[in-house]
Amino acid sequence: MEKKMTKKTVMIAGTTLFALLAACDETSTSSASAELTPAQQACLRDVAKTTNNSQVVVLSSAFSEAGTQVTVGVGEDRAPWNCIAYSDGATAGIEFLGDEGAL
Repeated sequence: MEKKMTKKTVMIAGTTLFALLAACDETSTSSASAELTPAQQACLRDVAKTTNNSQVVVLSSAFSEAGTQVTVGVGEDRAPWNCIAYSDGATAGIEFLGDEGAL
C-alpha cells in the first residue's frame, strides 16, 4: 500500500509541476508562434512608434487588473523597453529600461 501512495504522490507532484511550467510559459514570454494578447499588441505598436523602429518583440508580460506590464525588445539587440497597456487599448509608461550610456 505504501508504494501506491508514493506513486500517487509522484503523479500529483508531476501534474502540479507541469501545470506550473505551462502557466509560466504562457505569461512570461511570447514567441513568434504564440498569439499575442491585445495588451501586447498595443505595446508593440506604441513602442515601435515611440522608438521609430518596427523591429519589436515581446520579451515578457505580466497581467494585472490595473494594466498589463509588457517588456518589449527593440532592434536586433532587443533593447528592453517598458510599456503598460490598459483594457481600452491605451498605453502608458513607455520608457527605455537599459543603460543609455551603452547606446
